[in-house]
Amino acid sequence: MRSYFFSIALIVLLAAVSGGYFFNEYWKHRYDALIATQAKIYKLDPALVWSVIYEETYFSAWKIGAADEIGLMQVTPLVAREWAKETGFQEFEKQTAENVVEFIRDPKRNIQIGCWYLEKLRTNYRDYPAETAMTLAAYNAGASRVEQWTQSKEQAARLPAEEFISKIDIPSTRAYVSSILERYQNNKGKIISSEK
Repeated sequence: MRSYFFSIALIVLLAAVSGGYFFNEYWKHRYDALIATQAKIYKLDPALVWSVIYEETYFSAWKIGAADEIGLMQVTPLVAREWAKETGFQEFEKQTAENVVEFIRDPKRNIQIGCWYLEKLRTNYRDYPAETAMTLAAYNAGASRVEQWTQSKEQAARLPAEEFISKIDIPSTRAYVSSILERYQNNKGKIISSEK
């Protein structure tokens, strides 16, 4: 009788562990197709976008940050309105003017705007050795801070990623950039394509 209860307990434990694992995998990858589609449009690596979302909200679309950042990629209302204006679609401008929070909460729009903003920031550092690190630092702390940490465009163009990261004087931004870069390296080529 004892072995029967032990066997049942073991089966229940295994079911709970495997169920938790599969739920976690679903949770982390349920936006992969959206990520892949928007990353392709903005010529970003889907693994980078996935890594940003992982760091920002762990795929929680309802999150609102301390500075009123909203959704998966923690997009600010200001960035959403800038994106809407640059698209040239009056309907987007109208929607962001009427209820920007609801507009940004939509996972598709949030990822679209977040990818647009990442690419917009990346253009400032294109082909620099620390391009991705600088882009992430600008996404987190602002482009003006990246300028402070690099001191000049000439220095920024030569600075290796590790050296740039060591110059970041905001510990939370340094940790943010390092964490995303590590996760990004570990997940390159693992995010599904938009065609699935």
